[in-house]
Amino acid sequence: MSPDPAPLPALPAPLADLDAAGADPDADRGPRTIHAAFARQARLRPAATALVEGTTRTPYRTLDRAADTYAAALWELGVRPGDLVPVRLPRGARLIAVLIAVLKCGAGYAVADPAQPAFRQREILGRLGGPVLVEAAPGQPDAESATVRRSARWTPPTESLAEAAARRVRPVHHEVDATSTAAVFLTSGTSGPPKAVLSPHAATTRLFGTEPLAGLGPGRTMAQAAPASWDAFSLEVWGPLTTGGTCVVAPSGHLLPEDLRRLRADAGVDTLWLTSAVFNLFVDEDVEAFTGLRTVLTGGETLSPPHVRSFLARHPDITLINGYGPVESCVFATTRTVLAPDCDRPDGIPIGRPVPGTGVHLVDGEIWVTGEGLALGYLGDPAATRAAFTTLTLDGRPRRAYRTGDRGEFDPQGVLNFLGRTDRQVKIAGHRLEPAGIESVARTVPGIRNCHVLPVPARGTGTGEAPGGAAPDHLALFYTSWSEELTAAVIRRSLADRLPRYSVPAAVYRVPYLPVTANGKVDPAALLSTLTAARSTS
Repeated sequence: MSPDPAPLPALPAPLADLDAAGADPDADRGPRTIHAAFARQARLRPAATALVEGTTRTPYRTLDRAADTYAAALWELGVRPGDLVPVRLPRGARLIAVLIAVLKCGAGYAVADPAQPAFRQREILGRLGGPVLVEAAPGQPDAESATVRRSARWTPPTESLAEAAARRVRPVHHEVDATSTAAVFLTSGTSGPPKAVLSPHAATTRLFGTEPLAGLGPGRTMAQAAPASWDAFSLEVWGPLTTGGTCVVAPSGHLLPEDLRRLRADAGVDTLWLTSAVFNLFVDEDVEAFTGLRTVLTGGETLSPPHVRSFLARHPDITLINGYGPVESCVFATTRTVLAPDCDRPDGIPIGRPVPGTGVHLVDGEIWVTGEGLALGYLGDPAATRAAFTTLTLDGRPRRAYRTGDRGEFDPQGVLNFLGRTDRQVKIAGHRLEPAGIESVARTVPGIRNCHVLPVPARGTGTGEAPGGAAPDHLALFYTSWSEELTAAVIRRSLADRLPRYSVPAAVYRVPYLPVTANGKVDPAALLSTLTAARSTS
């Protein structure tokens, strides 16, 4: 990849420009900043419940006035439009009120969850200056940097939002351009150190305008469990609060089936986001836990047809949305309402069509994204920004584009299918192999619930996936199954019927489950670490 890619010529039809239907850049889609969209809902439905945390229900009016109180305090401390404010508060109603306050000042926020490991906090705090560090309690020097130590500190009072709202202040509400930074998100770090992504207001508000995503809007209630340093937080918080719905803060960031049951029973949660790996775990452990929901959104990795088939068979009335999108395009670039026939498609469950204000393009098979969802770049990393963000010429006009590193293809109906990561391709014995393609075929083997294919280096040479690690000498397939009769030999024979011989994994291991990382994706390092203990079924 060139460090400073040159503009490309217009792409041939039909791959030139797949945009969301009716996505008119000049159309009136309501407020274009997060805090303006929230303020509009507070005016329209002041008594409606905005937040639920435990037994406390906070109306829109109260949340808005509490945020005004906090915005006045931040303004006094020097927060101004264009600033980036580091925030170290636990998930909860107070955090959300503070973030609205930051936005009311015209600034952007970057959250370092104190429940996260110190090195994750350093990823955010170490790159930010900002006039103020907002934190629950002073101290914690292990998560600080010299830059942060030079900032003033502010700790929101230990009071209820109702008490904060009761303190009359002069409201602070500075409108900024929709292209201004609203939030700083961390990438997952699965392909290198996490990057700090500067996400503008429009990247969020494009998803929740006049045609919001399924499961959002007045009368809808969504669970909030994702850390605020992820873009999923925007879906779970700003999705409901900018569309007139209710956000319910889960007691733990690690949502379990029993937690979902309680949230459904106690707070009426009807909309849920889960990464595909966690969705699979829910289906395997307690598919009944979804009972009562109306919408489930999932994604982050390729969906498992057996798990989706089981879910749809048990809950045919729940809308299941497959969402695809890198952090650099905030939450989703495409979505697909998954139907039972999708589970039988040979190319896997589609990732769908673009969301409003978004374009999807293929350049030499790689998915490129354009539109309002794009990040402004990576904080403090101009070289990485130049490498990832480039220009496409479409219809004679240059458009800023993001190179996702994902491969895809459109079907004849213009629906996008995901074909794997370009950086997962490996070369073994002279053959270039695509683990995602092998996984797609393996998931069709009767009895396999889910699977993951990894390159394995020669014994004692490393993991094979770490940067600079030794070249892999074979592939391993890790799979889960409820069938005791499904052996490695059976799997290999089935794969050999549909794959070139050199693509069939040399090792096949049955595991009780696929471990996941803190961000809900399959954990390659954890799988490889179990090689000596994993039970081969050959």
